[in-house]
Amino acid sequence: MEYLKRVIDDQLQDYLDAFGAVNIEGPKWCGKTTTAKQKAASIIELQDTDKREEYLATALTKASLLLEGETPRLIDEWQDAPTLWDAVRVACDRRQKPSQFILTGSTSADTSETAHTGTGRIADLTMSTMSLYETGESTGDISLEALFDNPSMDISAHSKMSVEDLIFAACRGGWPAALQPKTERGKLLVAKNYVKTVCDKDISKAAKEKLDPKIARAILRSYARNISTLADKTTILADVTANNDSLVRSTFDKYVAALEKLFVIQDIAAWNPSIRSKTAIRSGEKRSFCDPSVAVAALGLGPGQLKTQLKTFGFIFEAMCVRDLKVYSAQLGGEISHYRDRYGLEADVVLHLEDGRYALIECKLGSNEIEDGASHLKELSQLILKHNKEEKQVPLREPDLLMVITGGEYAYTRPDGVMVIPLACLKA
Repeated sequence: MEYLKRVIDDQLQDYLDAFGAVNIEGPKWCGKTTTAKQKAASIIELQDTDKREEYLATALTKASLLLEGETPRLIDEWQDAPTLWDAVRVACDRRQKPSQFILTGSTSADTSETAHTGTGRIADLTMSTMSLYETGESTGDISLEALFDNPSMDISAHSKMSVEDLIFAACRGGWPAALQPKTERGKLLVAKNYVKTVCDKDISKAAKEKLDPKIARAILRSYARNISTLADKTTILADVTANNDSLVRSTFDKYVAALEKLFVIQDIAAWNPSIRSKTAIRSGEKRSFCDPSVAVAALGLGPGQLKTQLKTFGFIFEAMCVRDLKVYSAQLGGEISHYRDRYGLEADVVLHLEDGRYALIECKLGSNEIEDGASHLKELSQLILKHNKEEKQVPLREPDLLMVITGGEYAYTRPDGVMVIPLACLKA
């Protein structure tokens, strides 16, 4: 199958030019190995069944032997042999050259078994599942980077995706493997199998102890029911224990930690500017996954059901927007958060760039919700402006962009300056 260019490709090259080694981490099946192979000159795959035992034995006795080869040398799933981390660090110190190694892993780097964290030698680069632009479904007529560079630019674009198309894309997910099957049914099986594999196998491996797949599924289902909300973990635990009263908080936290380590759960932190008292701003995390298809699969839903449950799909659509915004803003050092206070004022997404610029964003599936979303954004922007006029402290930067991302057809700028942009028109 022809390689589909990923947004992270350029970022990976930048990291290779700057560091001796790059550790690509992210959810299983998101395409880390395939992307790394585009840059690698030689490869060692620790999960190769024919050579696995030999590789692991060599890693324990003289790990440096596995690092010999043309550079960049790709070490796939390095965590199966943690001693390789230190071996790579030492090799980077000795060679004093960039672009020596690429490491990949489907769990967040655990350096507790290594002698050194790798700081300054091994750079971490997080990869997401595929955005709509990477799958070829977004027209890419509107660049997020260009919007930040020219906030007053005229925007005009037309989405080719209907709401039904967006529903199918969310159910299928951004898994590269889901693009290969010829039938819609085959495409939908990938996310379902991903959830099954996570619960049956991967979660126990990540936790380094046997965990119950049934409890893992129950936790994922509850998270999915609360996707894009501020439901706290006490609420989710109560939901899970409704059918399993033996589950205690410490055990629940162990499951959640393992799912976070696998990059399955990726909750969104709150933005806490000094425009309200700390008691007014809701500081809880918003529930989210690495891909919207995880929520769909965990709930046992499909395109047919979601077409008649558009309120539910609205929450899933927001998660899809978050995924794509993460992908598109990564090269700009983008960080995603949310804002909500007890007065009902909110921004579904606050997208900060590393240079300080930021956007306030609402995600609204239908055109009838655009007015409500734009109203929230303008009110929050005015609150920031009022704060800056009244406070004698260092003023808070005003938002560079106000944006409503929709599932609609047309992109345009409202008279009040709020940009309305279909998700299927965006790119990096």
